Amino acid sequence: MSDSTYRIGELARKANITIRTVRYYEDLGLLKTQSRSNGGQRYYTDADLIYLLRILQLKRYGFSLEQIGKIIRMGPEDASGQKRRVELLKQYRQQISKTLKKRRELDELLAQMQWHVQQLEAIKEGFQSCPGSSCFDCEFKENCEFYEGPGALAKRSTK
Repeated sequence: MSDSTYRIGELARKANITIRTVRYYEDLGLLKTQSRSNGGQRYYTDADLIYLLRILQLKRYGFSLEQIGKIIRMGPEDASGQKRRVELLKQYRQQISKTLKKRRELDELLAQMQWHVQQLEAIKEGFQSCPGSSCFDCEFKENCEFYEGPGALAKRSTK
């Protein structure tokens, strides 16, 4: 495969990012310009584009630019790639753990909203707003995040 060359604007368009982002990644040391014209125009190759797309993929997965930079900076001292592989595994596992936690939180939120929709759909007539002080008598108190038992609302206001 022969490498095409791209100017910064072309590279940014192919990666669906701004020129400013390309320059920012260069300033952070995440992306290196392989060649420049006599006038200072940056030129990039297909390999640079793939590298940039990989950075964007890691960002999409939730990696911080600092985490990505740490892995990239290992390159010169990691000829076998083993250190980067181990670090990537560690980072992927951390991201998976964070994402699963977020998923559980979203699943719980979704379940709560679905419960509310079901309750609102079940009440065809006589809908009232939350009864406030009469929570003790509310038929939905077991699923209500405001209900904490008799006198709970009074206790809450003193906190």
